[in-house]
Amino acid sequence: MSYVAPLKDMAFVMNELAGLEAISQLPGCEDATPETAEAVLEENAKFCSEVVAPLNWAGDCAPSSWHGGEVKTTPGFKEAFKAFGQAGWQGVQHPVNYGGQGLPKLLATPCIEMLNSANLSFALCPLLTDGAIEALMTAGTDAQKNLYLEKLISGQWTGTMNLTEPQAGSDLSLVRSRAVPEADGTYKVFGTKIYITYGEHDMAENIIHLVLARTPDAPEGVKGISLFIVPKFLVKADGSLGDRNDVHCVSIEHKLGIKASPTAVLQYGDHGGAIGYLVGQENRGLEYMFIMMNAARFAVGMQGIAVAERAYQKAVGYARDRVQSRDLAGSAGPVAIIHHPDVKRMLMSMRAQTEAARALSYVTAAAFDAAHHHADEATRKVNHAFYEFMVPIVKGWSTEMSIDVASTGVQVHGGMGFIEETGAAQHYRDARILTIYEGTTAIQANDLVGRKTLRDGGELAKNLLSQVAATAAELTSSGNAELVAIGQRLAAASADLKSIVEFIAANGKADIKAAFAGSVPYLKIAGIVFGGWQMARAAKIATAKLAEGGGDASFYKAKIATARFFADHYLSTSSAARISVVEGSAGVLALADEQF
Repeated sequence: MSYVAPLKDMAFVMNELAGLEAISQLPGCEDATPETAEAVLEENAKFCSEVVAPLNWAGDCAPSSWHGGEVKTTPGFKEAFKAFGQAGWQGVQHPVNYGGQGLPKLLATPCIEMLNSANLSFALCPLLTDGAIEALMTAGTDAQKNLYLEKLISGQWTGTMNLTEPQAGSDLSLVRSRAVPEADGTYKVFGTKIYITYGEHDMAENIIHLVLARTPDAPEGVKGISLFIVPKFLVKADGSLGDRNDVHCVSIEHKLGIKASPTAVLQYGDHGGAIGYLVGQENRGLEYMFIMMNAARFAVGMQGIAVAERAYQKAVGYARDRVQSRDLAGSAGPVAIIHHPDVKRMLMSMRAQTEAARALSYVTAAAFDAAHHHADEATRKVNHAFYEFMVPIVKGWSTEMSIDVASTGVQVHGGMGFIEETGAAQHYRDARILTIYEGTTAIQANDLVGRKTLRDGGELAKNLLSQVAATAAELTSSGNAELVAIGQRLAAASADLKSIVEFIAANGKADIKAAFAGSVPYLKIAGIVFGGWQMARAAKIATAKLAEGGGDASFYKAKIATARFFADHYLSTSSAARISVVEGSAGVLALADEQF
């Protein structure tokens, strides 16, 4: 089966949990009415299902290829990308004055999800371009914005992010690419960059590389890194293309998944030096690049949700069609495997995790919009803090979840899941990169511990958990048996997470390795608790909708049942997570290096 966008759930989350109506009242967001949102999502769903999704399997079978420095993408990708740009999908959340639609992040987020569900490899090109646009919007000069943004937003050009080098993976203090200043104000860039997504391809007229490099007198470490624009083709003052720049793709990687997305090794300066243009100030490059990375990390979290949704849909389709064994209740003959309790359990686990992650990410996107557009400064600060706290969770938990969900999808298929032709294995392989690029899960967890928890002694985390506890209290006092059960699970889980936060805050200085030893379990249970919070809110709203009558009763009942499953099967794991973090550091650190 092809991809069918879950528009009903997307609309429910946007409207009921993330508060689209309130977002549409913010200055600059007035166009994002519920009616506009519905129209945008329906058109995006149509484009993704009809144009992009059919290329997903083709890209896995016939991936991008490299010949003599040039990269040819999967047949159909170039035409689909041109249609993507012409339809305005690259510019959904970007400024109107540069050709974008200027819609809020909350409305762009389901569009990002749908594109990635349809074709993860294809969606990586717009993802990196979005990051380049964000960085130039923040740190570029007016001249740079005028020269590059309109064509990036239109899809005529694409963007990349050049951080990694052979000796410098996650530790960017080891970056050694050089940028030598020239008399005309430009720089000559020299060095090798690896793992550059869509670093070379045939889908756009030009590729705008954003490159981290060091100037000759730069200090050592991350404080000596600058950011440069290095176009594949030089751009003249009137926006037309000039000569080929001295940046060349020397190979592309052969990968486990996302095979259609070309991951390039780029060589700068082998023929005299690639011409680059400084972005912002020297030695502030990492600061600017983090703008791209933060945008990309949220988007990668959405990739996890997207792959999980696609894997879930495929598993449900197979479970409905595959006839095998009698029903336990004693049917006369074989039944579709969706009748079997453990298959239902697997499908519910896929559905519940995906819906919880979707709800948390959309609510986080709404906080971004409020942080940037709300008229009240205090409200902006509160929402900015919420967004910053949630980004590593959205990225880390959603991507870890996607591997679990895609693996379960293979299991639902049984032996056929291990056979490539069914397509279930592709989702599993594609999902595996998501916990690695744009900062591994451990890096997201270290960010959650170091910058988001220890920096304020856990005060923000505890404040958020007080809101979770308040929701739990509302449910446990509701008198509704389903809501009471969900509320009890949520209350216990929020208390366990609070204990974890208090442990980390107390040991950040006294025993820092103990505090960080449980960072990944902390991140995962934080995702479960905050995702479970949104599921609990959804269950409460769905219960009220049912009581009012009208609407889609089946949808609301399913929403309540899914929230209950999540509470019973995932929120219930909080005590184990608490023990792992609070009491488990000794085991993590017990062996000396040489004992491994």
